[in-house]
Amino acid sequence: MGRALAREAGPVAVAVSGGGDSMALLDLAAGVLAPGQINAVTVDHGLRASSAAEAAGVAAFCVARSIPHVTLRWQGWDGQGNLQAAARAARYRLMADWAVAAGVGGILLAHTRDDVAETFLMRLGRASGLEGLARMAPEFSRHGVVWRRPLLDIGREELRDHLREREIPWVEDPSNSDPRFDRARARAALAALAPLGVTVEAIAHSATALAATRQGQAERLAVLWSSRLRVAGGDLLLDDAGLDPDDLRGLLLRALRIVGAQDWPPRQSALVDLMARLAGDGHHTLAGCLITRKGATWRIAREWQAVRHVVAAPGQLWDGRWHMVGPAPPGAEIRALGEGIAQCPDWRASGLPRASLMAGPAIWHQDTLIAAPLATNTPDWQAKLRPDFASWPVAH
Repeated sequence: MGRALAREAGPVAVAVSGGGDSMALLDLAAGVLAPGQINAVTVDHGLRASSAAEAAGVAAFCVARSIPHVTLRWQGWDGQGNLQAAARAARYRLMADWAVAAGVGGILLAHTRDDVAETFLMRLGRASGLEGLARMAPEFSRHGVVWRRPLLDIGREELRDHLREREIPWVEDPSNSDPRFDRARARAALAALAPLGVTVEAIAHSATALAATRQGQAERLAVLWSSRLRVAGGDLLLDDAGLDPDDLRGLLLRALRIVGAQDWPPRQSALVDLMARLAGDGHHTLAGCLITRKGATWRIAREWQAVRHVVAAPGQLWDGRWHMVGPAPPGAEIRALGEGIAQCPDWRASGLPRASLMAGPAIWHQDTLIAAPLATNTPDWQAKLRPDFASWPVAH
């Protein structure tokens, strides 16, 4: 733990929920990092009656330790889709936005050896490949922030022993034992498998070995990425001439994550199905993307249906990819061009497919189209991709 944190040079934050793992990480980090170097951040999802009190408990602990602390509140749940996935995505986004604004370059996460084993079982049940079964990365970048997991080799019970010895209280999230959730079921399965020798330690060891294999694959794919991929508008074009199917699968997986603005890769079974469907020319959708194959060229574009309700204010990043630069009038919004392409009769001159342009950014004022820089020549407006848009993605 100490060695993992010793290289921290600037201010960092510990993501603290009030649970045992995160409280132990906060205490351990406070003992290693210099005063003024450590912050704490808590996300209150507001999904349980006790969540506000738990966040207040973390705040009180930080006050006693002179650790700056902030509570961020999520109010974006609309009751649709996977609750835990939506909460996780919101948690990362909220913390990242806060960190960037506060000048905090790194956030520490309290994922443990037990989390590695549980995640392995969950992804095994989803027929994940190497990317999913390998141990989660100890460091990755997302939303402009570096995230680190210094506890991956430490067990959950070891951390609780540390808290008991230090007489530090913690709370248990009831969802951890609620069989409605995948992770709770994975914990129960691990307990049942232990008598067979399928223990947390054994699974974590296998996941670590797979991570080494993944790293070797990633290094090879990074070379292919630089020679096989090019950017066209907001699309990625992939040349598969003579490419090994496994390498093609790896490149497609990463291209889908980038264009689809996804934090997590699609399931391996879905990727295999995609490649089977596009054994010849054709098109298919997956992970918020429209994938078209023509000869040896794959085009990975954003799917309009995935972004038709995405809205951002001028100056904000739209769909995780685009900055719009121009004279925005009051009340203007960035939305997908969509059916507004009918107002761009010269869109073919852009050289981009109609579907790609419809999923691209445009400036709207209510129902009036002001500018669509990708689809038509608008000297006053530019659509600029995020500078690192097509860079080789870091493992999750």
